[in-house]
Amino acid sequence: MQVEIRYFAWLRERVGTASEQVETQAATVADLIEELRRRDEGYALAFSDTKSIRAALDQTLVDLDAPLAGAREVAFFPPMTGG
Repeated sequence: MQVEIRYFAWLRERVGTASEQVETQAATVADLIEELRRRDEGYALAFSDTKSIRAALDQTLVDLDAPLAGAREVAFFPPMTGG
């Protein structure tokens, strides 16, 4: 399946792009992260600590074990803080 991935904050800086279209066979967000980690060292660094990453599927916050089925957009960003 094809999904658009959006990266925010330091994740965007480490992977070197704000968004991209990706063809994936991943079943879950965590599986997608594993696929991305294998791309190159920028992705490996960006996704090295999954406790510091939040994800959204089609603009809805989800856990990393959430299924990707039917998702059109996946967003990755650091945890949000109040202020």
